[in-house]
Amino acid sequence: MIIIDCEQGTEEWFEARMGVPSASNFSRICTTTGKWSAQADSYINELAAEVIRLQAVYDAKAYQRTRSLEYPSVQDQLDMQYWDSVNGTTTWATAIAKVKTDNPKP
Repeated sequence: MIIIDCEQGTEEWFEARMGVPSASNFSRICTTTGKWSAQADSYINELAAEVIRLQAVYDAKAYQRTRSLEYPSVQDQLDMQYWDSVNGTTTWATAIAKVKTDNPKP
């Protein structure tokens, strides 16, 4: 058994269960005697549709994941903002604009 420690409903949770039959629906795959359930085909199709849907959601957020890695740390951003206010510069705005330009929304 694999236990994934994450909060239900998070991106990590959806990714971990994408296309994986849940225990509560296992009876839709096989009967108590070990034979295929009459619902198996439709449930497998539901799982495949779920994989396609969740993959599309995941792919649509790719730019957000990339952007978040490119931004300077919060501490560095606060430092930039402080020195920009002291020196009358735009270091912070320039750094943020570069990340947004390099990683545009689709």
